Amino acid sequence: MAETIRLREMTIRYSASRDTDGKPLLTDRTIRCASDIAPALVSLLGQEAVEVFVVVCLSTRARVIGYHVAGRGTIDSASAHPRDVFKAALLANASAVIVAHNHPSGDPAPSRDDRLLTHRLIRAGELLNVPLADHLVVGDRTWLSFRDLGLFPAWALYDLGQ
Repeated sequence: MAETIRLREMTIRYSASRDTDGKPLLTDRTIRCASDIAPALVSLLGQEAVEVFVVVCLSTRARVIGYHVAGRGTIDSASAHPRDVFKAALLANASAVIVAHNHPSGDPAPSRDDRLLTHRLIRAGELLNVPLADHLVVGDRTWLSFRDLGLFPAWALYDLGQ
């Protein structure tokens, strides 16, 4: 008796978020530092009522090729598992990723959980050869970068072509 195996096609469908002029908000940007992408992320995440964790996929030339919401949470937490972050990156054929999430409280100071997750993502990216380039936390019209704060280990710093 032969068994039939059914495979489900894996796809992620994207549509670009657009600004008031109808231009894509994130895609086709070249990212050399956090300030190249932070204003767009503040615009996308700054008014969310709950924490939202996103992945920005980058090409080998540090151009944004995709944006994926990896998790939505509550007013003080959002679960984001490395598998969800890197699934989007692998399907987009990303060379590196930047992750970001918002703090609905308005204070972008990273929590202990934010720091632990960042280190897990750094290690997972190293194993998959898709490095984590930065982790941004968005607050009320403000943001901070783990990379800029020196919260990345020196061995994990990904060169964005600065």
